Amino acid sequence: MTKTELDRIRDVYSARIRDRVIEGYTAFAPGELYMLQRREEETLRLLAKHGQANLAGLRILEVGCGRGAPLLDWCRWGATPSMLHGIDLMEPFIREGLSLLPSSNLIVGSADRLPYRDHAFQIVTQLTVFTSILSKKVRQSVAAEMCRVTAPGGLIVWYDFRYPSLRNPDVRAIGLRELRRLFPGWSADVRSLTLLPPLARKLARLSVSACRVLELTLPPLRSHYLAVLRKEEQ
Repeated sequence: MTKTELDRIRDVYSARIRDRVIEGYTAFAPGELYMLQRREEETLRLLAKHGQANLAGLRILEVGCGRGAPLLDWCRWGATPSMLHGIDLMEPFIREGLSLLPSSNLIVGSADRLPYRDHAFQIVTQLTVFTSILSKKVRQSVAAEMCRVTAPGGLIVWYDFRYPSLRNPDVRAIGLRELRRLFPGWSADVRSLTLLPPLARKLARLSVSACRVLELTLPPLRSHYLAVLRKEEQ
């Protein structure tokens, strides 16, 4: 990343650490649990659809791995811990992640210059990383690096905001058109997902079933895109 953008993102996440924002995302909150479970449900469905129901022995990279919680999900789904890799800008996140996943390969680094060889991973994943990058040039660089390190026939698993956040100026939504521009020539299996978080957090306290009905029947209320992008074999 350019230094200016790199420093801006570090500052944003340092403030989130200082303000203990992460504590609001506990799975003990019904809305957070509902959203996590829906994302897991649809991610597993897409992985199975694209022939990756057996994750054992696959090299998997998470870009922007944070504290390691999503990589723990991959372990639960059958991935081999020693084959899991993660990279994140924030050293405190990586330190915490290594305490959760001591046999995995987590490093501090920048996603626009991934320190991995070409075609190194069968699966590369990112969760709400791109919307944290405001620079169009940096987004393109990160996408190009993800493409570079994905093996022919491999998958990129994408989950990110499709709508802007009026409360958070540090994120910028990515629509379907931009998603396809970031990964030209890749096939994309995309679906909208996740009931609008402010609504899910309030409604789930009353009825998780109502959350599911609204999410499944009213597509405009879905705030994110979940996608599997496939690199065609050469």
